[in-house]
Amino acid sequence: MSLKKSIILIIVILLIDQISKIYIKTHFELQETVEVFSWFKIFFIENDGMAWGTKISDFIPFMNERTAKVCLTVFRMVAICGIGYWLYDVTKKHKPKVLILAIAFIFAGALGNIIDSVFYGILFSDSYGQMAVFMPGTGGYDSLLHGKVVDMLYFPLIEIDLPNWVPFYGGKRFNFFEPIFNIADVAISTGFIMLIVFNKRAFSKKDIEA
Repeated sequence: MSLKKSIILIIVILLIDQISKIYIKTHFELQETVEVFSWFKIFFIENDGMAWGTKISDFIPFMNERTAKVCLTVFRMVAICGIGYWLYDVTKKHKPKVLILAIAFIFAGALGNIIDSVFYGILFSDSYGQMAVFMPGTGGYDSLLHGKVVDMLYFPLIEIDLPNWVPFYGGKRFNFFEPIFNIADVAISTGFIMLIVFNKRAFSKKDIEA
């Protein structure tokens, strides 16, 4: 798979990701929900940290959240440069197609979320109790590097009230697959799954020894 085809795939994923985020941001209020099916909902939230809402400040208590946010965004930008070089290198060396595809998916997803983190704070007004405005005349909801990642895909495949006799969680509401995510997250997960499932094909013995 050539670098040109990889770039086209990345652009397509980025367009789908950003169009979906911009639509949700400008047509939904924060935490607004639309049920598509009983097992699939559009649920608009914003993620200010890493995966599962974790923040660097959770691990480094003395660091304030705004500094931690900038550190996380800068780390993501450095990481995306490394992934980009990896993609360039594997295409140049004509590595297996599955490896190139996986890296392209990961790169596109990571870049999609970086765009939110870097620019959305200055491009949109906030979504609290209102639909956000793109390029508001009064300025965005935050400064550069302090944007929040837009998530909207929610698949509550199973929602049940657990019986009281269940240890620790008895009587509580149980949701199977609670994470709310976006297209960029899907791309990243797809890339990692490909690397795991097709590990032997992606990394030949010759590549490992090299």
